[in-house]
Amino acid sequence: MKLNIKSKILLLLVLLMNAFGLKAQSKQAYSLQQLIESAMKTNQLLTIKDWQILEKKSKLREDNIRKYPAASLDGNYQYNFKLAELSIPAGVLGSVTTNTGTEQLLPQESSKFTLGERHTYGMGLSVYQPISQQGKIKTGLDLNRLDIRLTEKEKLKASQQLRLSIEKLYYGVLIVQKKTEESKAKLALAKAKLYDAEGALNAGKIISTSIAGLQASIAEEEQNSMKLTMQVQDYLSDLSYLSNIKTDSLIINDTDLRSESLKVLDEYKADAAANPDLQIAEITKEKALLGVKAVQQSNIPDVGAVAGYSYQYGNPILPTVNFFVGLNLKWNLQDLFTNKEVMNQRTFQVKQAEENISYLKNQLNSEVEKTWRKVNQSKILIGVAQKVVKYRNNALKEQQDKSASGMNINTEMLEAQAQLAQAEADLYAADLSYLVAVAELNNLIGK
Repeated sequence: MKLNIKSKILLLLVLLMNAFGLKAQSKQAYSLQQLIESAMKTNQLLTIKDWQILEKKSKLREDNIRKYPAASLDGNYQYNFKLAELSIPAGVLGSVTTNTGTEQLLPQESSKFTLGERHTYGMGLSVYQPISQQGKIKTGLDLNRLDIRLTEKEKLKASQQLRLSIEKLYYGVLIVQKKTEESKAKLALAKAKLYDAEGALNAGKIISTSIAGLQASIAEEEQNSMKLTMQVQDYLSDLSYLSNIKTDSLIINDTDLRSESLKVLDEYKADAAANPDLQIAEITKEKALLGVKAVQQSNIPDVGAVAGYSYQYGNPILPTVNFFVGLNLKWNLQDLFTNKEVMNQRTFQVKQAEENISYLKNQLNSEVEKTWRKVNQSKILIGVAQKVVKYRNNALKEQQDKSASGMNINTEMLEAQAQLAQAEADLYAADLSYLVAVAELNNLIGK
């Protein structure tokens, strides 16, 4: 009995250990590139854009069919309760003299003939080939192609914004995590100062007011640490939403602090032509110009060739089988007047598109200049932060040498460590701020 209980307990422990092991294994450290790839594959906005592109391609194929002959099939059946009659009175055709010398009427007697059948039916096939509207159809197809390009550029813009958002959040998490290390060092220093002060208070060397101030410093550092923790949680939550990775399994890998070589400012301004917003504005202008062309083509009457075949039964007047061919003309004369106002509207749309392109170019030049300057300023800040770290390392080494000689107290060592942690956090933030600025610059030029 005891062995049975022990076996069950061991089995339960094994199961619990396996469960904890699986939970630990579910956590995975993600790099920036992995987060971006996950977001690109699972982002719903990008999926919506993919469906929109497929929809517009289908619309292009639909409209392309319109330039070919359109065939229509019709048929009818009718039951007639009353049929028409043809009456021929006697003598309606005159009369003739017979051999006997008498007059004979033509026809000799009045007659009635029933026209048609009770059951009548017919069917027909007609084919219409547009002729004069081929140019307008082609313009419509060009508009459809521009719609596809426009949606593709919108998708590109959304993907670049998504990538930039993930980069900012990713670097933001790393910066805050580094600041958390700085906060821990400051908290350790504040606690060490409080410990020394309590010893001095017991010895009667200081008053209790100094103790209260140090306790307040500890509370402030704990508060700051809690704020940083909540900030990391917020960033990770946003990253989880964008990348579609659960927050509880999301761990951020550290990044390589790469340094990209910058081109001259004028080259970046030239590269800004690939910016999705600018390309969308240029496509919008192309659409407006095609709109003007379509209005001009609307003044042309609709002329087309028509041909067909018909079969009917029940009407003796009409042929049973008939083939026909001809031309069809349709022209709404009111369009000649309304199209003038439509032309004005399309022209105004072209002007708006031109102004928007000019506005975006000026805005992009300004943004590129500002971001390019920000990248250079970040490089300068990195150089300054590196000097601070170097000096703080030297100061810590001096304290370590003093500690080895027994010449310093614990708080001096902790203060040097806290100052070094702050300097390293500032350098790390400067490095990552540089990467964020580079990402923003690349985003502006559509890279």
